[in-house]
Amino acid sequence: MTTRTGPEDAPPAYDPSRFPAFAVTVDVVILTMVNATLKVLLVRRGEAPFQGMWAIPGGFKRPNETLDGAAKRELAEETGVDAASLLTQFGAYGDPGRDPRMNVVTVGYLAVLRDVGAIVAGTDAADAALFPVSDVLNETLELAFDHQRIVRDAIDRVRVELEVTGIATAFVGTTFTLAELRTVYEAIWGVQLDAANFRRSVVSDDGWVIPTGGRARPGPAGGRPAELYQAGRAWRHGGPIHRSPAGRRDEVTR
Repeated sequence: MTTRTGPEDAPPAYDPSRFPAFAVTVDVVILTMVNATLKVLLVRRGEAPFQGMWAIPGGFKRPNETLDGAAKRELAEETGVDAASLLTQFGAYGDPGRDPRMNVVTVGYLAVLRDVGAIVAGTDAADAALFPVSDVLNETLELAFDHQRIVRDAIDRVRVELEVTGIATAFVGTTFTLAELRTVYEAIWGVQLDAANFRRSVVSDDGWVIPTGGRARPGPAGGRPAELYQAGRAWRHGGPIHRSPAGRRDEVTR
């Protein structure tokens, strides 16, 4: 049970003016896969500071709302995207000077969406769109504030979670092909995986994937459509493959 207190509950001799004031913001990293490319949702700032630059969605926490509530509200207001049930905290940033307006501490949130749906810029966002994560990581696209670092940290978190959680299945639909699932690992880890080795890792008695009996739609090149699978219960306890300790870009270990 959380005990709620207010200024009236402070000790009689407590003087808050003795301590420097600072603001709290939330910043939200939304990741999705589009045509085998890992993308991040960004907004173009419509006002100073950094007016006209791209940034991750976010803003100031209101005095009467929780951090989770602020993240949900800011994401919806600036992009029209609803990811309330999927948002998780992954970091906090409070370096002096990270915001030119004042001393600001921000809490980073992360969510993975199979489909972000319609993107509609609102409030102080002049535009909102999906961008390849690679453009952010290699700094082809410069972001406002310290958002380059925040996105990089979010990607590092997802790279680790691919090995220890079932986050890979969050990027694909309820049914998927093995090629679609393999593409998630390749895009996030930046590797080229052998298709046969990957299949042996996930199609096993461990229950990672379960065949549905259905097949994907035929591709433009024709040929036999790929089998469709659904996620099994094993993903609740980890992931089926791990990055090779030897660091080779074309190998994974079980």
